[in-house]
Amino acid sequence: MGGFFGVVSNEDCVFDLFYGVDYHSHLGTRRAGMAVYDEIEGFDKSIHNIENAPFRTKFSDESVSMKGNMGIASISDYEAQPILIRSHHGTFAITTVGKINNAEELAKMVTDDKAHFFEMKNGEVNPTELVAALINQKSNFVDGIRYAQNVIEGSISMLILTPKGIYAARDKLGRTPISVGVKEDGYCYSFESFAYLNLGYTDLKQLGPGEITVMDKTGVKTIVKPGKDMKICTFLWIYYGYPSSCYEGINVEKMRNNCGQALARRDHIKPDIVAGVPDSGVAHAIGYANESGVPYSRPFVKYTPTWPRSFTPTHQSKRKLIAKMKLIPVHDLIDGKSLLLIDDSIVRGTQMRETTDFLYESGAKEVHIRPACPPIMFSCKYLGFSRSGSEMELITRKTISELEGTTDLSMEVLSEYANPDSEKYQTMVDAICDKLHFTSLRYQRLDDMLNAVGLDVDKLCTYCWNGKE
Repeated sequence: MGGFFGVVSNEDCVFDLFYGVDYHSHLGTRRAGMAVYDEIEGFDKSIHNIENAPFRTKFSDESVSMKGNMGIASISDYEAQPILIRSHHGTFAITTVGKINNAEELAKMVTDDKAHFFEMKNGEVNPTELVAALINQKSNFVDGIRYAQNVIEGSISMLILTPKGIYAARDKLGRTPISVGVKEDGYCYSFESFAYLNLGYTDLKQLGPGEITVMDKTGVKTIVKPGKDMKICTFLWIYYGYPSSCYEGINVEKMRNNCGQALARRDHIKPDIVAGVPDSGVAHAIGYANESGVPYSRPFVKYTPTWPRSFTPTHQSKRKLIAKMKLIPVHDLIDGKSLLLIDDSIVRGTQMRETTDFLYESGAKEVHIRPACPPIMFSCKYLGFSRSGSEMELITRKTISELEGTTDLSMEVLSEYANPDSEKYQTMVDAICDKLHFTSLRYQRLDDMLNAVGLDVDKLCTYCWNGKE
């Protein structure tokens, strides 16, 4: 995953750019970068590895040394960006969010035209560089952006910094957001809608699906109008999004409270306390506690100063280590207690099993698990929260394959296991519960989760739960 921020200002923009992108640190842990344009000195760019240090620490020098009236910046879980490109369009910087499923095919198409790419150490092409190359196939930025979005299989949103202004393009089906902020001396683009509020900006608008705009000192102009169809990622509310963010007018914290309430209304057990796995599980758990009347408590706390987000560490051994090391038990709230624990989701099951085992080791009598979303049945095709791409790493697919005796699972079979009213669904849930050492397991229903968002369900992407595009 990743996030970006862009600023056009009548004054120097670096302060706003620095803190605006820093507010996206929850969306990425590996690479970050800033690119600015100054009318006298031209372009300047810096990229750092942030795996072992926060963004603010790595870019403290740049926050002073860089200068310019326009800039873009990003924090990413994957490629180094923004990148600086020199082409027939002139020099420009570009940053992207999304996933390209046909990257090899597109890279071959471009290289067959005698172009070249810098290859990353894993042998892949930098996706942002590929997007830039596709844009360069056309005679102007707008045609290039539209061409890139039409040939890419997956999802791409982008910011492009040029000497004349910053282009912003939301992906064709609006799977990721772009908000626009305004204040007296400038404008900004942001993935997260809250990121500019403390910098003095107010909400101006949200880009619609496929909308392309350009921002300069005079304002924000729509060049390509938004489309009617939308498939925004529902996981933004469940997991990715920061509590204070809003997508399509729906606040993340409020949705998570709604989600927890829906879980409680269908539950029948009476634990001693309800707890949320920090951070994204907390609001879900508060909603559950408020609806059920069971006290909310914090039987463990996350030690955040030196342990980064651990949703997708590269190696299985590191996932287990981080899942165990970053949670500190509060024994007085665990010993002899029946606990109901809510997390945003169960993906591989590694982290939740580690958490459950450590609660038992700390004296818990029972550990009931309530994920805030349905069983994840498919790897994300559009944002790539599971970079491996192997669906057999999902605890659901492993379990179904064991129950069916084959890894060759048809859509018909998977649909039956995804149906919460089917016998096979309950068999799968019971098997996962036993495998991960839970006292009981009950997933959120898809219809309840979508109702908790409150948007038209046709506007929400549900691919990872039911395989429907």
